[in-house]
Amino acid sequence: MEEQLFEASGSFAFFDYFRVPYHVLPPQLDNGHAGAAHFVHVLSTSARPDQARRSLLWASADARPAAESLAGRLGRYRLGQFTFFGHVVPDTVVPAMLPQSEQNWHPVDPIYGADGGQLASIWRDADGNVFLPFDPGEVMRLFWSEGYRNVGRSAMAASCRAVAMRGYYLARPLMPRSVQLRLRRLFTHVQAASTFPRWPIEDSLHDFYDWLFAVTAELAAVPVPFLDPWPVGRSWALVLTHDVETADGYRDMDLLRGPERTGGYRSSWNFVGARYQVDDKKVRSLKDDGCEVGVHGLLHDGRDLALRLMDERLPAMWEHASRWGAVGFRSPATHRGWDLMPGLGFDYDSSYSDTDPYEPQAGGCCTFLPYFNRGMVELPITLAQDHTLFTILQHPDADLWLRKAQHVRDRGGMVLVLTHPDYAHDQRLADGYQKLLDTFADDETVWHALPREVADWWRRRAASTIRPDGDGWIIDGPASEDGRVRFAEGADQARSASPA
Repeated sequence: MEEQLFEASGSFAFFDYFRVPYHVLPPQLDNGHAGAAHFVHVLSTSARPDQARRSLLWASADARPAAESLAGRLGRYRLGQFTFFGHVVPDTVVPAMLPQSEQNWHPVDPIYGADGGQLASIWRDADGNVFLPFDPGEVMRLFWSEGYRNVGRSAMAASCRAVAMRGYYLARPLMPRSVQLRLRRLFTHVQAASTFPRWPIEDSLHDFYDWLFAVTAELAAVPVPFLDPWPVGRSWALVLTHDVETADGYRDMDLLRGPERTGGYRSSWNFVGARYQVDDKKVRSLKDDGCEVGVHGLLHDGRDLALRLMDERLPAMWEHASRWGAVGFRSPATHRGWDLMPGLGFDYDSSYSDTDPYEPQAGGCCTFLPYFNRGMVELPITLAQDHTLFTILQHPDADLWLRKAQHVRDRGGMVLVLTHPDYAHDQRLADGYQKLLDTFADDETVWHALPREVADWWRRRAASTIRPDGDGWIIDGPASEDGRVRFAEGADQARSASPA
């Protein structure tokens, strides 16, 4: 086996996600920190012959000890400029977890709790080794799954919110449209008070990625290779999607498709299977035009994913998917659940926003990049929904869209847009969408992609590895032809080299 830049005593979720090459050692091998507690994993590097081996140690969530003091406290924390969630081990018990043969560890970077008081620290020793009192993999999962929403929140509060949401959707068909909108606008004052995730941009997870790249690059003292998030050398992605909610929206699809066609864009159209008639000719026409069709529930009545009805409705959704050749799903009203979505049986889902306090199910996965939920690829919506922006919040133009899109572009992410032909008679939406298309029409750095193409690429990327080849690195696997190796060199370079 070729010598690896990094070796680890267990899987390192951050490297797995970014496809950074490393080797997991068999359990019986000494990783250089045998004195560390068995629930502390070690990532070691000895990139340069003239440099001693240095290591990153972290408290493993998968091997969390029974003792609560050593397991850490689940909470909301702040490190530097970013917020994160997870079990964090307090400074008072960290020395018991570190290698006993090395007594020169000391706390360096403070970690603050939700109350603003310092609880823990990043630790270092004189040899340059680093200890994290949390598991980066748990931090990432709590963002992606929206598990952070339950941190510090009572089960009663969560249950009351769920009951209120179900009640609203049961009553909504009986309400005039004007009443629905009035209630939604009134509720925005409550929703806007949420302190996390920030809206319209929440950078904490991507700042966390940058920070980890900087830490590991410092340990290695050489650039850290990773597999570019996007193929063929593109630095970001633009994905256009539409949910067609009503027969009126189905009739008016060309209000959005027309400008796209003129600009040479392709897009995805998500249909509601049993709410209106979807003509097979329409599906073929979209596909002949280079577009994609997806499933947007069966009735769009707020109950398509209700546990007592889903088993009855899901087979009908699959029938429509088979007839349309659809592999993707978006839940009506973006109702979602981390354990629920993979069981729907689709190749990808696009029901999570990166941040959206204004949806009936508020929250967000806090990322501009795709990720896996077990076997399903999740493609987050990363611009504010058109209905939220123009109808609920009454923005006069697309300035917020453009500023957010530029930000995601600068961070190497995915701008995934959701618009509805149902609302496209609103001139603000029509003009704003045209402006968005025009702004990036000539951008040579962007990958214009359909959702199914992004999901396919993300699977190929996840099935590929990087390995050393002479003085360079090459890609093995299904991403070898169109993938690219990039490098993170430290705090400044990590921002430009990483997708965060």
